[in-house]
Parts: sequence; C-alpha cells; structure tokens
Amino acid sequence: MANTLFPIFLKLDQLNTLVVGGGNVALEKVSAILRNAPNARVTMIAPFFREDTLEFIKKFPLVSFEIREFLEGDLDGRDLIICATDNVQLHQKIKILAASQHLLCNVADTPDLCDFYLGSIVQKGDLKIAISTNGKSPTLAKRIRAFLEDLIPMDIQESMDGLEAYRKSLKGDFEAKIKALNELTKGLTFRK
Repeated sequence: MANTLFPIFLKLDQLNTLVVGGGNVALEKVSAILRNAPNARVTMIAPFFREDTLEFIKKFPLVSFEIREFLEGDLDGRDLIICATDNVQLHQKIKILAASQHLLCNVADTPDLCDFYLGSIVQKGDLKIAISTNGKSPTLAKRIRAFLEDLIPMDIQESMDGLEAYRKSLKGDFEAKIKALNELTKGLTFRK
C-alpha cells in the first residue's frame, strides 16, 4: 500500500501543544518540536520528569510543565496532543478524548493511534524537508535524513535568497513567472 499521508508544515508558535509524559520518549518528542519551532507553546504533564528533560525545557520560556497525573480537562484549549508515556491504557483514553474534541493526537510508538507522525527533518536555512516512512521505520527515515543533510550544500540559503529576489523581480502573469523560474532552475543539481 502506498503512503497516503499528507505532509504539512505547522506553525507551532500559533498552536497549543500538550505532551503527556516526562521520560525519554517525551524528551525525544519535545526536543524534536523545539529544534524546529523554538517558540512553540508546549505544556508537559507527567507524574515524573527526568532531570535531563527538565534541564532541556528550561531553555524555552514558552514550555511549561506540571508534575501530576493527566486530567481530562488538560485537553481544553489544545490543538495538538502527544502521548509519550509507557501507559498504553492512558494513551488509548487520551486518543478517544482527543478524537471526541477533534484534536490531532500522536501516540509514541503506536501508529494505529496516531493522527499524525513526527517525521525525520532535514533543515538547511529556510529549506526544510520532512521524511516519512508511514510509521514503518523511523530508523530508515533517520538514515535518509543523514544522506540528504550530507548531499544538500551548506550555501543553499544563498541560492534560495537569490531565487526569491529573482521571483519578486519577474513581471507578467503567474504562468509566465512559473515558466521563467522553471527555465532558471531546470539545470539545478546537487553534487558532493
């Protein structure tokens, strides 16, 4: 079966994200979010937080945490939910509650309960590429990310800035602009 996921890029600084968990997996999820969106508004809730998780999140003023059990009301005002505990029953409960409120939910290591996945990300300047294996192999996605990071030149931002300036200078209708940009970039290749 083909990967039918639809990739989108979210403006997490305009959304309210809840991460349920305070251990290794929660740290992995919240660090992925904050590496890509340092101004994301995130609340973390767990009865226990690892010290390295607390140490990491204190660098981000828009991240808050509460040391306690999850409550149904914790979903109020949220846009995204990430479950990252080792409690399968809690994850199932949160997923049902989130669905009843039309909230998108990611449940770590449980693709069947996920509305979305956190992909492997390649970023160089303004260029950002998300890689998905449809939940089948995060390890392969990480290897592909490493390959692309090595392949894409460090000066790609200069190329993008130049293309943006050229695009803004173009006259004519949309179709003419697309034709000019396609002509300019048709020989673009990346070499090591």
